[in-house]
Amino acid sequence: MTDGPLIVQSDKTLLLEVDHPAAAEARAAIAPFAELERAPEHVHTYRVTPLALWNARAAGHDAEQVVDALVRFSRYAVPQPLLVDVVDTMGRYGRLQLVKSPVHGLVLVSLDRAVLEEILRQKKIAPMLGTRLDDDTVVVHPSERGHLKQALLKVGWPAEDLAGYVDGEHHAITLDEKDWELRDYQRDAVTGFWAGGSGVVVLPCGAGKTLVGAAAMAEAQATTLILVTNTVAGRQWKRELVARTSLTEDEIGEYSGERKEIRPVTIATYQVMTRKTKGEYRHLDLFDSRDWGLIIYDEVHLLPAPVFRMTADLQSRRRLGLTATLVREDGREGDVFSLIGPKRYDAPWRDIEQQGWIAPADCVEVRVTLTDAERLGYATAEADERYKLAATARTKLPVVQAILDRHPGEPALIIGAYLDQLHELGKGLDCPVVEGSTRNKEREALFEAFRTGEIPRLVVSKVANFSIDLPEASVAVQVSGTFGSRQEEAQRLGRLLRPKGDHRQAHFYSVVSRDTLDTEYAAHRQRFLAEQGYAYRIMDADDILGPPVTDLGEA
Repeated sequence: MTDGPLIVQSDKTLLLEVDHPAAAEARAAIAPFAELERAPEHVHTYRVTPLALWNARAAGHDAEQVVDALVRFSRYAVPQPLLVDVVDTMGRYGRLQLVKSPVHGLVLVSLDRAVLEEILRQKKIAPMLGTRLDDDTVVVHPSERGHLKQALLKVGWPAEDLAGYVDGEHHAITLDEKDWELRDYQRDAVTGFWAGGSGVVVLPCGAGKTLVGAAAMAEAQATTLILVTNTVAGRQWKRELVARTSLTEDEIGEYSGERKEIRPVTIATYQVMTRKTKGEYRHLDLFDSRDWGLIIYDEVHLLPAPVFRMTADLQSRRRLGLTATLVREDGREGDVFSLIGPKRYDAPWRDIEQQGWIAPADCVEVRVTLTDAERLGYATAEADERYKLAATARTKLPVVQAILDRHPGEPALIIGAYLDQLHELGKGLDCPVVEGSTRNKEREALFEAFRTGEIPRLVVSKVANFSIDLPEASVAVQVSGTFGSRQEEAQRLGRLLRPKGDHRQAHFYSVVSRDTLDTEYAAHRQRFLAEQGYAYRIMDADDILGPPVTDLGEA
């Protein structure tokens, strides 16, 4: 027995003692191959999953490194069956390889004949395969490249795709680094992506994922299709590309609900790509409208199902996924792995913070006690109404005001999911509300007024969760969320992490109703951030309120 911070259990769970002096080092060592499940105050629970091990393998980690990390940091002897399983699971990746044959085109090559025999007998896989050329090689229909990778992942034999990529239509793009330069981790991210050809780069919000995309475009020197969450995000991409590269405004097209421009670099929204006309996804034709050399998926953890389906047919194109978190609430991380590509680069948030590239953050959960009437209403409500009642309790309103009073003069965002609640806050705080129905022009004007300090506070719905650059924001107060969404929590904190000119700390408050689903969902949302090394302090609302303040509910 040693005094390590980790307890490794035979069910593949890892218990990390948070207060141990070596906890941070252990967390960094297990992060490439273990997923955080629970993060209470003192002991965090991780799980070693096949997908996490295969991602680690694709990123260049081998079984020896994983075993060494487990043994080195474990307090007790690591169960021998678990170590064997780690080696066996990682060994499954790459025993099947997709390669290009000069004669037969795309072929599946097996480094283990028994595995090929096994998958040839899979009813869902056999139709994707053509003629068997020899004991270890079978022809693959080119149109099935992505679907085959999906299917092989599901049966536990993830294929290594070595079939290469088409260059696409040439288009000159260079970085314009007169007044700036790529940071070391951004260069490493591009190098990792380009070496693999396709895959996902995971960086915290505010760490410059757009610049990673621009540098990848400069490597590709080809026409590029960029998919983004909304029109505002698309226009931010355009501004950055014009400012940071040789591209001009005329070379960049917007393909959205408002415009349909197809140019050498085209920025399209997920919404327009998935819009149906007479039951058909007509805009998916954009994928075939040019000989794209690179496709960039911004916020890849939000990729809609129809785009997944189209991506399955685009496996000969280089694909770059950008995200702050690979967590998908629909559980389709495996589809990201097989269709976009494995994780090629992942920088822990705290590492980037320590280098001074993102702001340090203080995370506080403020627990509010409901009034007797609110508690009774919650207790007697239908199950599907309870979270909304707890999340939108009017008792939260004066607490929000009190939190803002603690940070006079600091740019603040008040974030929520329910529009009635947000409009009530907007009225009480006398500040604008940005929601889904806010027109893009008005939305951009409000965001710009916030950036310049003309508007010190904004109430925002979940439209501000993604790809909105508001570097001045230093305080965020979250009043309600999308149930227990971990990705949403990460994105909301990300609104604050752009470095501040005066190096001040960011403050992220989550106001939750005690003894309700609101508290349970808050704990679930916080899991991803706990994995990144952020700890939530819990405060009672009475400690925030102090002397009586104006009740926003009466405003």
